Amino acid sequence: MNKQPVRVLIVDDSAVIRGLLTRALSQDSEIEVVGTAMHGESALSWLRNNSADVVVLDVEMPVMDGLETMRQIQQHHPRIRVIMASSLTVAGAKTTMLALSLGAAACIAKPNTSSTAAAMEVLSRELIPLVKGLVRRPTLAAPRGEGKPAAPQPGTNPLSKRVYMLQPPSLLVIGASTGGPNALSRVLCDLGPEFDIPTLVVQHMPPMFTAIMANHLQNDTGRTVKEAQHGERLQPGVTYVAPGDFHLEIKALLQDRILELHQGPVEHYCRPSVNPLFRSAARVAGSRLLAVMLTGMGSDGLEGTQEIVQAGGYVLAQDEASSVVWGMPGAIVNGGLANEVLPLQEIGSRILRLCHRVTTSAKANRQ
Repeated sequence: MNKQPVRVLIVDDSAVIRGLLTRALSQDSEIEVVGTAMHGESALSWLRNNSADVVVLDVEMPVMDGLETMRQIQQHHPRIRVIMASSLTVAGAKTTMLALSLGAAACIAKPNTSSTAAAMEVLSRELIPLVKGLVRRPTLAAPRGEGKPAAPQPGTNPLSKRVYMLQPPSLLVIGASTGGPNALSRVLCDLGPEFDIPTLVVQHMPPMFTAIMANHLQNDTGRTVKEAQHGERLQPGVTYVAPGDFHLEIKALLQDRILELHQGPVEHYCRPSVNPLFRSAARVAGSRLLAVMLTGMGSDGLEGTQEIVQAGGYVLAQDEASSVVWGMPGAIVNGGLANEVLPLQEIGSRILRLCHRVTTSAKANRQ
């Protein structure tokens, strides 16, 4: 029996953008654009008589803007997943970050190009897997208790079964994509303001959005969160976010650890990519590296995680049930690379326990 296509409603006051989005999504036979609307009131009217699985929603519109439209959709159609589409402006980025904090499933940046072909290529590559990933229902797994290793999927080769760290971690690295801002907020909140291990974050986002996200995270969590700067020395207790369109790496220089930003080739269609951060962190921190992979689409970070495991680092992955899209953490779990797979609400507390109980845990497991 054929699967029903994902039903998508497109809401944007620009006829050009509506057309581009429709054409991009219509390239996939598993997606059906079932309607379009030019503002929020029109979209809500359409939804009173029709159904959709996903709404792609412009941030800035006349009559009713994207934020209010999203609130109404959440109230009256809670099963619909909302993707915010934003222009690359400060105002658009701020509104989008607010929408994500209020429950939007994901955001995309509208193509910043006059070429229709280039815009179509970007939208197709980013939006099609996102739409399909958001409606893919996870298979709920029974919760596992602390101290049990992640079970690899059939056919995988687990590289590590440890459920303790060999040495206290000196560095925490986190990768995230779709659903990441809210997941990051939860983890950093749970770590608390006194957690002093330097933390480096790659969240797939365009320029301008990452600085605003860092500000949101600082306000939400009470921690020091900032966009990373090239040449900056790593400081205890600070969380550094990779800026949009720049890869983030860490280098050792004498007794210091230095942040390096560069615009090297994109990896997994992403810049920043999780891979450069994870690879460089594995070289610098080795067995004192703690890595976390949160919700996200695709498999960015898989190769970097392999190097972390080979260097003796420790890897936590978010579980499928609590992920918005179980792509990036799923790739790590299916590759047998995760030491533990945990629901989002347990990751922060597990990080704290790994940091505070590493010595006794390691001794107990060696006996």
